[in-house]
Amino acid sequence: MKITELTLRRPDDWHLHLRDGAMMRAVLPYSSANFARAIIMPNLVPPVVRADDARAYRDRILAAIPAGHDFTPLMTLYLTETTNADDVAAAYEAGLISALKLYPAGATTNSESGVRNIERILPVLERMALLGIPLCVHGEVTDPEIDIFDREAVFIERVLRRIVDRVPELRIIMEHITTEEGVQYVWEGGPNIAATITTHHLIINRNAMLVGGIRPHYYCLPVAKREQHRLALRRAATSGNEKFFLGTDSAPHLDARKESACGCAGMFTAPNTLSCLAHVFEEEGALDRLEAFASLNGPVFYRLAPNETRIRLVKRQTPFEVSAKIGTDEGLLTVFDPGFPLYWHPDIADTANPGDAVTNTRT
Repeated sequence: MKITELTLRRPDDWHLHLRDGAMMRAVLPYSSANFARAIIMPNLVPPVVRADDARAYRDRILAAIPAGHDFTPLMTLYLTETTNADDVAAAYEAGLISALKLYPAGATTNSESGVRNIERILPVLERMALLGIPLCVHGEVTDPEIDIFDREAVFIERVLRRIVDRVPELRIIMEHITTEEGVQYVWEGGPNIAATITTHHLIINRNAMLVGGIRPHYYCLPVAKREQHRLALRRAATSGNEKFFLGTDSAPHLDARKESACGCAGMFTAPNTLSCLAHVFEEEGALDRLEAFASLNGPVFYRLAPNETRIRLVKRQTPFEVSAKIGTDEGLLTVFDPGFPLYWHPDIADTANPGDAVTNTRT
C-alpha cells in the first residue's frame, strides 16, 4: 500500500531570503503560495539593523504579496557590534521582529557588516535571553586558515559553545546545518538549542557541485559536504525530533551573478521545495513525519501556534513541472534542480477545522 495523498497543517519557512525590489516581487509568490509564515533574512544592502529598517522592509513585503495569498513575514534584525539593545527590545515587544541574526563577518552573501568580536555583542545577547528573543546563527567561522568544509564544526567549538556558556538562557537556532557535528550538537544540546535544515542539503552532497565540471547553481553557503553528512541530515530531519525543522534558505541570485568568475552562493528552492521534501521523506519511509518537520516543530521553538489552515500534497503519475528559469525585471533566475522527477504536487486544502493528525490516502 502506497501513500498517494497527504494533508498537513500549512508549513512555515524558518529561513528565507526574499531580497528586495524587482527580485523580491518575482520570488515572493513562490513562498507565499505554500507557506503561511517565514523568517525573513535581513542581509540586504544596506542590512536591516534597526527597528525602523525592519518596519520599512516588512511594509515592502506586505505590499508585494499577491492577492489571495495568506502570508506573514516574520522579520529579523541583523546583529552588529553596535546593535542597540533598547532598540531590539522595543522592536520585539512591539511585535515587529521575531529574532536576530548573527552573521560572522564575511561568512556569506552581504555579511560584511557581521560580527568579528563576540565579546562586543554579549550585552545584546543577555538582553535577548531575558526577553526570550531567539538568535538565528550562521554557524561558520571565517578564518582563512580553516578549510571551507570544516567551518561549521570549528564554529561549534570556537564560537557557539562559548556563547552558550556565557548566555545559557539564550534560545539559539543553528541555521542550515550541514554536518554530522551540527546534528550531534543540536541533538545533545539542551532545550534552548535547535536547528533548521534546508531542502537542498537533504538532496545534494558536494559532488553535485564539483563532479563533471563546476556547477555554479549547486554552490551555496554553507557549502554542501560529504555524503555521510547528507545522510546525517536526513536522519535528523525525518526523525520527528522537535529540535529540527525546515528552513529552506531559498536564496535567489540572477544567473548572471551565479554564472561568473566569482559566482554568488545560494539556491532558489521556493518553487519546488515541498515536492522535493515529500520525495525525500517518502524515500526515507517517513511521510508520517513530514508534518512535524515542516509544520509543527518550528512553531514550538518560536513559541507560536501551528497554522490552522492545511495544505494537501498529492502524488500523481506525471511529474510536478516547475520552470527551470524564472524571469525577473532584472534577468533570469534558475530554480533548484534536484536531479530527479518530482511527483508530489502541493495544493492548499480548504478546511476550517484541521485537527491534529496527518491524513493519508493509500492505494
